Amino acid sequence: MKSALSLTAICLSLFIATPAFAASGHDAHNATAAPAASAAATSEGTVKKVDKAAGRLTIAHGPLKNLDMPPMTMAFRVSDASLMDKVKVGDRIRFVAENADGTLTVKALEPDRGR
Repeated sequence: MKSALSLTAICLSLFIATPAFAASGHDAHNATAAPAASAAATSEGTVKKVDKAAGRLTIAHGPLKNLDMPPMTMAFRVSDASLMDKVKVGDRIRFVAENADGTLTVKALEPDRGR
């Protein structure tokens, strides 16, 4: 009787612990999801205008997948004015744009020197 009770207790504890083991295994998948999301948020474009006084860049860009927007030319607010010092009109760039409280804003950018 004791061995049957012990076996039942062991099986029950394994059954209860199984979801915890499964969840911990899936956490590793989520750790790699963040860089993939960042890569999806990166877009390419060409600087058409730099307006430091207004804190805006006009960019002819490809699709903005993270914002579900087609290619077009538009002005973006810049989250940090120092980003505008990195580029000039005509530069190809890789950038991250987000909808910040209803305002499309460039959060990060780098000149695309490879083109």
